[in-house]
Amino acid sequence: MQRSTGMEQADQERIKRALLEGNVKGAIDCARAIALASELDVPVRQVGEVADELGVKIVRCQLGCFGWN
Repeated sequence: MQRSTGMEQADQERIKRALLEGNVKGAIDCARAIALASELDVPVRQVGEVADELGVKIVRCQLGCFGWN
C-alpha cells in the first residue's frame, strides 16, 4: 500500500470526522458518499477507503456493485 502524504492524511481525518459526526451507523448510501466527497473536495475512492477503515458499508450502490441492503 502506498504511504499517504500529509495532505491525504489531513483529508482522511476530515472524512473520518464527517462520517462519525454524520451519524453514520455502519452504513452510508452510495449517493451520500459521493456527495460527501464533493463537499470535502476529495476523491470518491478516498471516502470509500476511509469508510472501509471505519467498518462502514456502502449501500444502495448506484452502479449495482454492492447489494441493495
